[in-house]
Amino acid sequence: MHRVVVLALPGTIAFDLATPLEVLGRGQYKGRPGYTVEVCGTEPVLDAGPLRLAIDRGLDALAGADTVVVPGRHDPLSPVPAAALDALRAAAAAGARLASICVGAFTLAATGLLDGHRATTHWTAASAFRAAFPAVRLDPGVLYVDTGQFVTSAGATAGVDMCLHLVRRDHGAAAAAEASRLAVSPLHREGGQAQFIARPAAPPGGGLGPVLQWMQEHAERDLTLANVAARAGLSVRTLNRRFRTETGETPMQWLAGARIRRAQELLETTDHGVDRIAHLTGFASPTNFRAQFKRACGVTPRVYRTTFRGLV
Repeated sequence: MHRVVVLALPGTIAFDLATPLEVLGRGQYKGRPGYTVEVCGTEPVLDAGPLRLAIDRGLDALAGADTVVVPGRHDPLSPVPAAALDALRAAAAAGARLASICVGAFTLAATGLLDGHRATTHWTAASAFRAAFPAVRLDPGVLYVDTGQFVTSAGATAGVDMCLHLVRRDHGAAAAAEASRLAVSPLHREGGQAQFIARPAAPPGGGLGPVLQWMQEHAERDLTLANVAARAGLSVRTLNRRFRTETGETPMQWLAGARIRRAQELLETTDHGVDRIAHLTGFASPTNFRAQFKRACGVTPRVYRTTFRGLV
C-alpha cells in the first residue's frame, strides 16, 4: 500500500495539513484503502494557528515513505529545522515523491531539491519566493506543477486539486472520481489552469516600483516598450533585463497582467459589459480580451463575474 507521510512543522497551516489527510486518507479504491497516511514532525505538540495538535511520530517516519506532503506555514520564510531539511533530502534520495501545498514550496525549496526544477506556490508569495530561491523555475500562474518526483501546488484549494491528481496518477481516473466525491470537490482542475488572481498590485519603493505603479495606473493606454523605457529612463534592452530580474516577466507580459487584474476588479464591482471592460482596460478588442482573460484566469470573463460577484 502507498505510504504517505505529512510533515507538520511549527506554524503549519491547519487547512493545508488536513487536505492530504482527508483527500488521500479516506478513499477506498477497489474495495481497500489506497493509502496509509501518517503525520510526523519535529515537535510533540504542533501549534497550527488556533489549533494545538499532538504529533505521534518524529522525523524517522519519513524513512520508507512513498510520498511526503509538506503543508504551508504561516511564516514561510521562517527557518526550517535543519533536521527536517536533512530528512526531506534523505527521503528524496530514497526515491520518495515530495509534494507541497501552497507556501509549503518554501520548505521544499529550502532543501535545494527544487533547484533547476519548475514549481509553483501561492501567487501572493511569488516575489518572496523568487528572491529567496532564484534557482527554482517558479511558475506562479498555475494550480500545480508535477515534474515527476516533485509536485508543488498553489493556494489552499489547489492542494485539493493536487491531491486528486496524485490519486489519479497512482490509482487511475475512477479512483480520483471517487476521491473527489468523498471530498465534495469537482473532479480535479488541470494543473495548468491559472490561479484566479492574476498578480498583486505593483510593489512600492525602489527598483521598478515607480514605473510598475505608473504602468498600472495607465494600463488602459496603448503603451509600448518605448513608452515604458522612456518613463523608466532606461534603454529597451536594460528595461527588459530589469523586468526579468525583478518580476520574472517581460514588460508587456506584466502590463497584460495588470490589465487582467483591473478587468477582474471591474467584473467584480461594476455592471459594465464585457466589451466596455475590454475598452477600459486597454485591450485591442473584446475578442482579444476574452482570449487573454481565459488564458490568464482559466475561465471566461462571464464565468469569473458569476463566481466572484457575490463575494465583494
